[in-house]
Amino acid sequence: MKRTSFGDSICPVARSLDLIGDWWTLLIVRDAARGIKRFSEFQRSLGAAKNILSVRLKALVAEDILQVAPASDGSAYQEYVLTQKGRDLQTVLVALNQWGERYLFAEGEFCSQLVDKQDKKPLQRLQIHAEDGRVLSAQDIVLNSDNDAVA
Repeated sequence: MKRTSFGDSICPVARSLDLIGDWWTLLIVRDAARGIKRFSEFQRSLGAAKNILSVRLKALVAEDILQVAPASDGSAYQEYVLTQKGRDLQTVLVALNQWGERYLFAEGEFCSQLVDKQDKKPLQRLQIHAEDGRVLSAQDIVLNSDNDAVA
């Protein structure tokens, strides 16, 4: 079955998923955010076949989510480093992590946990805020697809 492209959609979620919706992609970004930089490290962490990993890394570089840089240790290797566009996906990863912790693990079941690097305490749950700072629930949010109504 041919994959449908959402690259022309007016929906930011659809366009985002068109780019990062493949699960390998977000796992690569997750690993890069954790400091993995070399092809062999990604392969070891993910257990991905070389051809699949190579295609995904090239796509992430082409989309400016990762950039290729000379190895930081001066060796002949190259490293994959997150760009600002890639680092900005951290919020998406935190949201997925918190959702998974909440709904995909039984009570008392161990799971990895994101913590503040400084004090090693769990992160506060992400919340959605209105422009004026109010915390919003899902019921407080509507989709505005009327181009004339956007300020």
